[in-house]
Amino acid sequence: MKIILGSQSRSRAQALKEAGIVVAEQMSADIDEKAIRDADPQKLVLKLAQAKANALLNRIDYPALLITADQVVVCNGEIREKPESREEAMKFLVSYTDHPAEIINGVMVTNTVTKKSAFGIDLASVFYNKSLIDEIEKIVENPFVMKAAGGLLAEKSMMIVHEREHNSVDGSFLGMPIELLKRLIAEVQ
Repeated sequence: MKIILGSQSRSRAQALKEAGIVVAEQMSADIDEKAIRDADPQKLVLKLAQAKANALLNRIDYPALLITADQVVVCNGEIREKPESREEAMKFLVSYTDHPAEIINGVMVTNTVTKKSAFGIDLASVFYNKSLIDEIEKIVENPFVMKAAGGLLAEKSMMIVHEREHNSVDGSFLGMPIELLKRLIAEVQ
C-alpha cells in the first residue's frame, strides 16, 4: 500500500526517508489546531492527529496507509506549541537550559481500505546545555524555529537527550518516532 504523510513537515518527511519509508504523497490537513484543546498534552497530540486523519480521509480514494502526527513540548508544566513570535521562541529556548523540554509525539496510522487505525505516544526529554544562550540569536534566525513545537530544533551539539519511553533517542524524536510508527503500521496492515 502507498504511504501518505498527512503533514507538510520537512522534518517528518526526512525522518521517514532516512528510515527507508517511501512516502508516495504529502498532504496537509488544513485544520485549525488552536480550536482543539486538552489540558493533558498526551491527549492533545492524539486529538490533533485524529483530527488531521479525519480531515484527510475523505480526500483519499485509493488504498493507502495515512500517517498523521502532532507534537507538543512541555516545559516546567507548560504546554508549548509553535512559538507565536521571535521573542517567544527565544524565551522558550532559554528556558530549556534550566528545565527539560519534554517532547510528546502522538502518531496515528489509518488504513484507508479497512478504516482501521492505530495510535501511540512517544516521549523524550531534552536538556540544552548553557552554550545555547550564546547561539540563541543565530538559532532564532532559522525560519523552522517558528514552525516547531516549543521552538525546538535539533541543535544536537547543544542538547542532551534522555529517553523516557519508547525509542526517542533514535535521532528522529523531533521528526517522527520511527519505531513507534513501524509498530503502528504493522497493526493496521
